[in-house]
Amino acid sequence: MSFKVKGRIEQLLPVVTGTSARGEWRKQEFVIETDEQYPKKICFTLFNDKINLLEGFNSNMEVEVSFSVESREYNGRWFHNVNAYRIDKASGEPEAFNPPPFNENDIPPETEDDGGDLPF
Repeated sequence: MSFKVKGRIEQLLPVVTGTSARGEWRKQEFVIETDEQYPKKICFTLFNDKINLLEGFNSNMEVEVSFSVESREYNGRWFHNVNAYRIDKASGEPEAFNPPPFNENDIPPETEDDGGDLPF
């Protein structure tokens, strides 16, 4: 299951490294604040090669984050990860449609009606 959320980057946390039974790993976390009526702060995690997704992003940038939520049990307690897998710059407001200005040349010329081609 995947989700998307828009917000402003609050904080970029430092890269953390370690070693597990599967080898070395790296992770970096970052926090965004949503732009809802009641803003919420969410801490996302990036693992290994996904850390590169943060290149070019700074604090206070508006972003849209695609993420998944994962839970696991350890010693009878549950732990949750909010794993980001895509980060995009938030698109601004959609551009409003402005039709071209109207001028006299837009009106087709009138033709003489011979009355023969209408069915009524």
